[in-house]
Amino acid sequence: MHKIFVNLKRFEVSRTAGGLCPVDNPVQWIESVMEQTVAFGLGCLEDVQLAYMLPEGLIAAAVRKLSGSPASKIARLAVGCQGVHWEDIRPGKNFGAFTTSLPAASAKNLGATWAIIGHSEERKAKLQVMQTFEPGIQTNPELQAKATAAVNSLIQAEALNALQDGLNVLMCVGETAEERGGGTLEEQKPRIEKVLAAQVKAGLASVAEAGKGRDFAIGYEPVWAIGPGKTPPGQEYISFVSALIKRIGKESFGIDPVVVYGGGLKEDNAAMIASIGSIGGGLVGLTRFTGEIGFDVDGLRKIIEKYIGKAIA
Repeated sequence: MHKIFVNLKRFEVSRTAGGLCPVDNPVQWIESVMEQTVAFGLGCLEDVQLAYMLPEGLIAAAVRKLSGSPASKIARLAVGCQGVHWEDIRPGKNFGAFTTSLPAASAKNLGATWAIIGHSEERKAKLQVMQTFEPGIQTNPELQAKATAAVNSLIQAEALNALQDGLNVLMCVGETAEERGGGTLEEQKPRIEKVLAAQVKAGLASVAEAGKGRDFAIGYEPVWAIGPGKTPPGQEYISFVSALIKRIGKESFGIDPVVVYGGGLKEDNAAMIASIGSIGGGLVGLTRFTGEIGFDVDGLRKIIEKYIGKAIA
C-alpha cells in the first residue's frame, strides 16, 4: 500500500493577501478540494492511502465536507494536521493552556487522524529560537550538537503526544547542506548516517512506547535540495538514504518503518521515486511550479497515476 501525503501550506490565505489560496474564501476552496478528490476517485484507490495535511483553520471544514461522502468513496482518504505541540491536554492535568500552539488532543478533536512531526521548516525554526539565546551555537560544534539533540527531543515529545492521542504520524527527517558536507556520496555517507540516525531514533522511540495500533511513516526531506534553483537528489542517493532509515529502524527498535520521499513528489519524478524498493510513497507540496504556482486535484491525480504506473478510472 503506497502512502501519499499532501502538505497544503498557507492555503488558508488568499493570493491577494500573500498566500496560495486561489479564492478569497479558503473554507470554500478546501471544500471544493475534498469534493474533487472524491469525484476523481482518489479516496478509494486500491493501492494508495491519501492524506491531506492541513493548516489548523481548514481541518474541520475538510472533515465536515468528507462526512457527507459515501464511506466507500473515502475509505483510504484522511485529513491530518501540520504538527502538534510538545505538551498536551490530559484529564486532571493541563486543561489546555497552550495559547498559539496546537495540542495533539485538539487536532484529534477537530477530526484530524494524521500529524506531520519534525518537518524541516519546524526543525529550522526551533534551532533559530535556540540561536537567538545562544548566538555561539553557529560557531561552536559542542553547543550546536546540544541544540540539535534538544530539537530531536522536542520532536520526540510531539510524536509521542500525537500517538498517545490516537493520531497517525508522518515524521520528517533530513540533512542540511552543512550536515551533509562536501565530497562524493561515499564520503558523505557517514555524515548523513550520523544525522539521520539521531532523528530517526528519536521518532521511533515514541513509536516503541505508544505506537501500537497506530500508523507511522518517515518522510525523508533532503533539506539541502528543497527550494527554487536547487538540484534534487538522484535515485542512488534516495535509495541509500531510504534503505539506511529502514536499517536504523530494524537494528534499533525491530521496526521496519514505511519511508516516503518528502523532497517533493512531482509528476516528473514520481515514476523514478516509485521504482525505489525502499520507498513506500511520497509527500506532495504543489502541483504547479511555473507561472502561478499552486495546487489542484487534477495535478495530484496525474502525480499519483505516474507513481502507481496506471490511469485512475
